[in-house]
Amino acid sequence: MTKSQIYQPRVGSVSAWHDIRGVHYHVSEWGDRGDPLLVALHGWGDCGASFQFMVDELRHDWFVIAPDWRGFGRTRCRCEGYWFPDYISDLDLLLSAYQEDSPANVLGHSMGANVAALYAGIFPERVRAFVNVEGFGLPDSDPGNAPQTYRRWIEQSRDMPTYRRYPAFDDLATRIRKRSPLMSRDRALFVARNWAEQDGDGSIALRADPAHKLPNAIQYRLGEAKACWERIEAPVLLVMGENTDFKAGVNTWIDPDASHRPFQDATVVVIPHAGHRVHLERPAELAAATEAFLRE
Repeated sequence: MTKSQIYQPRVGSVSAWHDIRGVHYHVSEWGDRGDPLLVALHGWGDCGASFQFMVDELRHDWFVIAPDWRGFGRTRCRCEGYWFPDYISDLDLLLSAYQEDSPANVLGHSMGANVAALYAGIFPERVRAFVNVEGFGLPDSDPGNAPQTYRRWIEQSRDMPTYRRYPAFDDLATRIRKRSPLMSRDRALFVARNWAEQDGDGSIALRADPAHKLPNAIQYRLGEAKACWERIEAPVLLVMGENTDFKAGVNTWIDPDASHRPFQDATVVVIPHAGHRVHLERPAELAAATEAFLRE
């Protein structure tokens, strides 16, 4: 693989590090601290550097920060489990580190959007505007399944799962493009280089704690999530890919009966020719929709 085969960023990033609740957090930063802050939160299995393509398409001056969640990317954490309350608390301290005295613009994708949606309802005074990219939440759980849910988590924890390794970054890039076929090859190679690293034996290992693969011991409680969403005071932009895999989530967002929508007053944008990973497949369109919304 030659350098010319890998996507070359137009806007350079720098790495910052913050000690947060016992974890040495890695944050990708773009732009000048004097410019308006935009916090970008990645989804499960991703990392903050993946927002590079969107940052390169922004037409106005922003100070963009994108943390690697605990246990992903360069934020190393060996935890027995990963819980949403930890992500929410991590986000609170990160926002305080960058913009303590005023609310922030927050964009989240998938899991990152779900964390941000909860946070925006818990601390509505801390979020100026919220761009929710494919953060549909999860189906409600059945309390009757709690015993087997706890048991499954404990039993699978006895033999920690592992992530697949790849012979070369090219192989990982091919795998990435299978899930996001609209990505160009050079961008897939850029993502692969940030998702993974070469191990001592020469194989390519993902920068992710295998404990992320364990089933969650705590079932998803949709009613609790909705209680947080209802307290959001910031304007909300809902962004979805036209070809998303999460059709059920889309249907709730665009339900003709506004009373059934989780974010009743939100603006909705559908990005054509995009799947779930909008920021990787259609970053220019996502950047345009985000800037139009934030500047409005």
